Amino acid sequence: MSKLWQKDYDLDAEVEAFTVGEDHVLDAVLVEADCLGSVAHALTLVKAGVLKSAEAAKLRKALAAVVRDWRAGKFAIQRSDEDVHTAVENRVTAKLGILGKKMHTGRSRNDQVIVDLRIWGKSALLDLIAAASEAAAELLKLAERGKDWPLVGRTHTQRAMPSSVGLWAGAFAESLLDDVELLRGAYELIDRSPLGSAASYGVPLPLDRALTARLLGFREAHNNVLYANNARGKFEAICLAAAAQVMLDLSRLAQDLILWSLPEFGYFKLPRELCSGSSIMPQKRNPCGLELVRAKAASVYSQLFAALEISRALPSGYNRDNQETKGFFMRGLGTATASARIAALSVRRLEVDVKALKAAFHPEVYATDEALDLVLAGVPFRDAYKQVGLNLDKLSDRDPVDAIRRKKSLGATGNLNLGYGRKKLATAERLVAAERAKALAVRRKLLGR
Repeated sequence: MSKLWQKDYDLDAEVEAFTVGEDHVLDAVLVEADCLGSVAHALTLVKAGVLKSAEAAKLRKALAAVVRDWRAGKFAIQRSDEDVHTAVENRVTAKLGILGKKMHTGRSRNDQVIVDLRIWGKSALLDLIAAASEAAAELLKLAERGKDWPLVGRTHTQRAMPSSVGLWAGAFAESLLDDVELLRGAYELIDRSPLGSAASYGVPLPLDRALTARLLGFREAHNNVLYANNARGKFEAICLAAAAQVMLDLSRLAQDLILWSLPEFGYFKLPRELCSGSSIMPQKRNPCGLELVRAKAASVYSQLFAALEISRALPSGYNRDNQETKGFFMRGLGTATASARIAALSVRRLEVDVKALKAAFHPEVYATDEALDLVLAGVPFRDAYKQVGLNLDKLSDRDPVDAIRRKKSLGATGNLNLGYGRKKLATAERLVAAERAKALAVRRKLLGR
């Protein structure tokens, strides 16, 4: 099995195993991306006068066959291959002979792996945007249903003021939609083709890098060839940073759902099909999915910080250290997407006990409302605050539904303005649909149906 870097000696077996690491495993999902990049590069080589159109057509056919074999389980990357680039090139060379050896002209494994990761990363970010949007959509639906379901608002975990399920759910929906905007920003940054940057310094061939970018459906080419390579690790960290914000919200959402599903609260109930049991206690129904969402937030943070730490002290140009960021990137985005789907499922099937919500209200929850009623009667706020605070035992119960409806200011319980979140949600959904359609068109154009 020939290596793309093959010399007149064999690498020490222990060193080879160490340097290959898990690339041969991770790269299993990069086969289509690698073949797409190779087809686009071949067409660019035609324009550069390096390949003939007929040769590019043969390469395209062979690369499409690799993708078909991969989808059928007939193409796998072995440790001896090192990575997807070697495995694909060796397969094509075995089929086309000397033509396969021309395929790599004008590029390095450096820009090759970057373009693979960006093609894969664009798809993975769209999946995460879709999953986070789905969770936000379910929360907006819950907010609409629960706009008149009173919920004790808390600060410092203590009873504070009248709130509602609608306000609570809407808050998480808007927060997730802000995260989606961060994901969109990350998407725009990686939507640049690095091909033609080679090992960091370009090549003395007339490669039309803008053509390559268009063929692959990128917004543009990554302009500076050194930066294209320096951005490896940095761009992965940017994507992970956006994913980390998603996980922050999902973790806090999971915590609230777990806490308020406790029998001592009883506000919410998770259906039994979302809860696993105990191996010793027959009565147990454990919110393990939500607990793992909470824990996996820490996993994504650790992958983000690992990518940052690897990248922060590297000299310019490619360094093998960057290989380690690949797994963090893939696992982090995958974990965030799976977590968002669990959150969406949990909210969709959540059962709400409105009686329990109302029963949690006590007169002290209305203390601030009482003080502000005195203000409306002409009492200065500081005096009203003192008067109520010194007479808490004299507070009387109120109708919690009336209390939440009275707050009419923008975004408050009586005026949730859920249309704000729905507009942002629709924008995200349009982006996902448009970019997925664009990616499909690229695949069909380069690899056929």
